[in-house]
Amino acid sequence: MAEERGSSVEEIVIDALTRQLDPDVRVKIYLELQEKYLREAEELYARGDLPQAGEKYWGAVAALLNAIAEKRGWRHYSHRDYAEIVERLSEEVGAPLGRLFASCERLHSNFYHNFLTRLNFDAHREDALRLIEILRRLLS
Repeated sequence: MAEERGSSVEEIVIDALTRQLDPDVRVKIYLELQEKYLREAEELYARGDLPQAGEKYWGAVAALLNAIAEKRGWRHYSHRDYAEIVERLSEEVGAPLGRLFASCERLHSNFYHNFLTRLNFDAHREDALRLIEILRRLLS
């Protein structure tokens, strides 16, 4: 189920447990999860574990997309939902966030296939960090 949704097992479990909670509480949980994933991503990146780091950057982005969607009452249960959220947000901010999101998807894919060189990983990482910054601003 996690792979089908493009989420981690941890996110699936949290989603299942939080469905009964107040939406504001769910947003808070997603934000805490995003912070945790980003912190872990930076630690793994510093150690040179690129596949694991990339998956954590992906998790941070997915958690932020979940938080935004939760606040706005949008679906956020599948990879397709994430893509649609990014399209809606792109229109809202007047900037093509899809390219940044595609870099995050590349990091997510690298977790399973480990094909990125450090040079390309770094470029996708920069895009992920930029998207995280934009998504955080949209939540404030």
